[in-house]
Amino acid sequence: MPENDVAPERAKVLWFARMEYRLHAWRERRARARGKVPTVTPFPGYGGDGWARVLGRAMIVPPLPTSDSGELASVRGWRSFVAVPIGYAQVSVTIGGVTHDVVADRGGVIDEVIPADLEPGWQTFTMSVEGGEPVESRVFVVGSDVRFGVVSDVDDTVMVTALPRPLIAAWNSFVVDVHARQPVAGMAVLLGRVAQSRPGTPLIYLSTGAWNVAPTLSQFLRRHLFPAGALLLTDWGPTHDRWFRSGVIHKSENLRRLAEEFPHVKWLLIGDDGQHDDAIYTEFANDHPDKVAAVAIRRLSAAEAVLAGGRTAVNDHAAENVPWVTEKDGAGLLEQLEALEIIPR
Repeated sequence: MPENDVAPERAKVLWFARMEYRLHAWRERRARARGKVPTVTPFPGYGGDGWARVLGRAMIVPPLPTSDSGELASVRGWRSFVAVPIGYAQVSVTIGGVTHDVVADRGGVIDEVIPADLEPGWQTFTMSVEGGEPVESRVFVVGSDVRFGVVSDVDDTVMVTALPRPLIAAWNSFVVDVHARQPVAGMAVLLGRVAQSRPGTPLIYLSTGAWNVAPTLSQFLRRHLFPAGALLLTDWGPTHDRWFRSGVIHKSENLRRLAEEFPHVKWLLIGDDGQHDDAIYTEFANDHPDKVAAVAIRRLSAAEAVLAGGRTAVNDHAAENVPWVTEKDGAGLLEQLEALEIIPR
């Protein structure tokens, strides 16, 4: 396409991105004028020998209803999207006894690799914005002797969402109560078996969902007894050259990043056939065959496939060195992975 045909479209996207930022800035000024102060919403991250990837978001958050036990009460998804992000917020991260100053991106997202000497396993640290009250967060530090890890999709892999269809996605994200969302049968048991049989295994929940839903997603995972793991979500909205961020690019880039950060780890990649997981995992396995222990693809039911707008045809991987298994639920995938001795019985 000629350059002069591309430039006007990019100009529109750049204008839309600037408009989005100005809208957030206007909302921030109004919130501060009412006496609201920013805080950090932490997301679980991960780390390795001498470093940690810390994740969070600087926001002005409306109060959420809680139960008598202090847990979030009946919360609908739209509440997660009315928080005001603080673009380019100044954030202090205190980890391993050392304080580091970082800057959030224009959407308030904090995603920084910070030097830190931490023991393997879950470790805590604090973050604060503009000198405010510190908020505790945590990272899972992968030991240098660990050779196995898990990357799992979320939508229609661990949680039934039918995300690819926009209206259904909007309903699930904005309207459905967090307590009403249903887990995919057997997936909590599958991931729990991995965590139990392979101590020290890093678990990464890699999703195309927005960072806005991270708190309710974390609550969903705890509520349905999924093992704890790092969250790698994305920020919906325009970029410098796109109307919306690409979920495929987001997943592919993070898989490549994990391969570089942990060259000694082989990953069990878990996804479903309702989006692009098969194609993404195929490309990654072709590029990094020594970094993939196995691929497990959950097959959507007929009803789920209709809501999701159809299935992605899963290619025949029988001739490849990387084991591929498919089944309708977590129990079936677990049985096949045990037969291949990917997961110890």
